[in-house]
Amino acid sequence: MIDIEEKIRALSKGDVAVLGVPLDENSSFLRGPALAPSRIREMLRSGSANMSTELGVDLGSACGWTDLGDISLSNGSEAFDQIESGISGILERGARVLALGGDHSISYPIVKAYSRTFQGLAILHLDAHPDTYDEYEGNRLSHACPFARIMEEGRVKRLIQIGIRTMNPHQRLQAERFGITSVEMKDFSPDRLPELDGPVYLSLDMDVLDPAFAPGVSHHEPGGLTTRDVLKIIHGLPEEFVGADLVEFNPTRDTVSVTAMVAAKFYKEIVGRMLPQKP
Repeated sequence: MIDIEEKIRALSKGDVAVLGVPLDENSSFLRGPALAPSRIREMLRSGSANMSTELGVDLGSACGWTDLGDISLSNGSEAFDQIESGISGILERGARVLALGGDHSISYPIVKAYSRTFQGLAILHLDAHPDTYDEYEGNRLSHACPFARIMEEGRVKRLIQIGIRTMNPHQRLQAERFGITSVEMKDFSPDRLPELDGPVYLSLDMDVLDPAFAPGVSHHEPGGLTTRDVLKIIHGLPEEFVGADLVEFNPTRDTVSVTAMVAAKFYKEIVGRMLPQKP
């Protein structure tokens, strides 16, 4: 871990800041996502692929983005406070954030910070799971609960979920209660996506992908999106794309680095998409 405060003070308005958030204590099945940020960076710089995005941004030479390293975290609710504070500090500089998790519980404190800066925020949530349990195994801060916390506090104006294929009766009631737009995988078409307006935040859980494309996740759920489906969604995001998290990659299950490379690809494409677009 490193002290990131000095790097945050050096940020300028419009910069894109990548921040590792190595927290997985709220994982319900397997630990391991806390190891993901360093592994994603390792693959990004491995030389296996170059730093150019598919939309023509060369991150190897592009200005306006920086990887801050990992935030230092305590345990329990204090870790959530530290995440929220760290994200707030970046947003106060006028920068935008790609957060590398970590499990999906980190989205709650991140969105808390974002909701104070961006009015009318919409979340595009790509996941096999709705993550809207009121509580899971007695933990209201579980990685199975972040969007219940976000919605019950009125942090965003809209939540759109794509790729869901584990909806149970409780979560269907939660979707109705909170007015969530849920595109279940059985109904998904890459050519028919909900329209997004206003500032958009992307929350990308790696298990939205079919396990054939991303075996390195804790919860294998067959029948998911392809890597190309997700790239098409990233490339099609509206101009007011203000932040993102990339979560639930578990290196302990990624035997030949397939998932690490997919995560590094998403890192690259998301940062490239968040940088100001050339006319």
